[in-house]
Amino acid sequence: MKTVSPLSLADLVADPGDPDVQTQGRYVISTDGNEVTDSTTGLIWRRCAEGMKIITNGCSGNATAYSSDQAQSWAKNEALTSGTPWRLPSLQELLSIVDQTRCNPAIDTAAFPETPGSPFWSAPPAAGESSYAWGVNFDYGYVDYGSEHNSAGYRVRLVRSGE
Repeated sequence: MKTVSPLSLADLVADPGDPDVQTQGRYVISTDGNEVTDSTTGLIWRRCAEGMKIITNGCSGNATAYSSDQAQSWAKNEALTSGTPWRLPSLQELLSIVDQTRCNPAIDTAAFPETPGSPFWSAPPAAGESSYAWGVNFDYGYVDYGSEHNSAGYRVRLVRSGE
């Protein structure tokens, strides 16, 4: 893995009236722009939802919709192929990046550009019911409960523990 120097969101030029100014100290973007380190939790997130690619000032493409099983498999495959311990976040981890001062999406859009205002899977599956899992809907940042059978439209944002 290539080591990169972080670029703080505070180093970006910002309009003082911009709502991103209030959270710039919290998130540190990697030099290549693919990852965000949360200085509050120590977690490292992929900036773009799975299926999207980082571009100069954001993410492009469409976030892929997954079933719960597909999301789990995708995370395991990404960890194996990249050699980086990517995984699905727990519900609490996913809730930690919700920004209640925003809506559609309810997330810091400088740190996590082009995030769709839709549900994202968390792990593990619900206790006693492997075909159900909790998630967070980023339109308004609320907790969502989806089933394998009716929630194939959930998105994925991978996370790993800080180093």
